[in-house]
Amino acid sequence: MFQRNVGTLDRALRAVAGLALIAAALAVDGMVWGWIGLIPLATAVVGYCPAYRLIGLSSCRQRPTTRNAQG
Repeated sequence: MFQRNVGTLDRALRAVAGLALIAAALAVDGMVWGWIGLIPLATAVVGYCPAYRLIGLSSCRQRPTTRNAQG
């Protein structure tokens, strides 16, 4: 469907940030922060960030290309 553009470290940081925002929302009764926390959590789970696509950024490592024998 979508080409992954969020790398492993980026995904981990997004998951931690998302969970922290959701926890803060539950602790302080700030429902808005909980909803905002869903965004980095969802992009961490899926591995795709639409904002990265818009600005042409990717935190994934590039896979080595294999050269054709005729190349």
